[in-house]
Amino acid sequence: MTSTTLLIFAAAGIFSGILAGFLGIGGGTVLVPLLVALGYKPVEAVATSSLAILITAISGSVQNWRMGLFSFNRVIAIGFPAIVTAQIGAYLATRFRPYLLLASFGLLLLLNIYLVELRKQLTAKKKLEEEQGIDAEAQKLKTQNSNIFFNPNIARIFTGSTAGILAGLFGVGGGVIMVPLQILLLGETIKVAIQTSLGVIVITAISACVGHALRGNVLFTEGFLLGAGGFLGAQISTRFLPKLPDEVVSLAFRTLLGILSIYVFWQAWQSYSS
Repeated sequence: MTSTTLLIFAAAGIFSGILAGFLGIGGGTVLVPLLVALGYKPVEAVATSSLAILITAISGSVQNWRMGLFSFNRVIAIGFPAIVTAQIGAYLATRFRPYLLLASFGLLLLLNIYLVELRKQLTAKKKLEEEQGIDAEAQKLKTQNSNIFFNPNIARIFTGSTAGILAGLFGVGGGVIMVPLQILLLGETIKVAIQTSLGVIVITAISACVGHALRGNVLFTEGFLLGAGGFLGAQISTRFLPKLPDEVVSLAFRTLLGILSIYVFWQAWQSYSS
């Protein structure tokens, strides 16, 4: 591995760690396209991303725990069903043809653009409710009772199961979908949703990483390098970086997702044509 490649891995890891701290996501949306661009097979990129995400999520969650912002009960309730579905996702990733896996990942990136905008709208709604003095527990009860198909237990199972599938199949933490689901179905605040999401990612990443490792798809050297960078990035985002306006963060992230989706679709076409 050349020094240039080492620098690329370190920089990518740091960037994914910063995303983890700011948005409660694992960073796989950045790592998987990077690994594919460096010539790795799509399934190897997905598997190795899971290892890197695990290290990054542990870093951010430990920091949240030290600050008293980590709820084990919330994390376990959502993370438990994700253990099973992450194994299903890891199995499916080995069965998909490379071009199909890449095309599906590209669709996930486009979906994430909508989810980021949805999260922005939900955050604004939450802030308005707080300004109007709506009690948090009353609002949570209202959210839970507004849809009889999603009682709290079912909502947690659904949220965790979805995150697990995404973790195993695409090498992403699933945070970008866990955050809005917790707000919509459980009535959580944006901060609690992000903190819980990061903790659940630890569980989903462990399950997905084990599933991929048993199939020989994890590149441990690359994964640890990316994870080390992510560890540093998560510390930077939770400790030192100033609080950026949500509009700036969401716009930058959506722009990045748009660029990455175009690249991933192009790679899928190249794989299909070859």
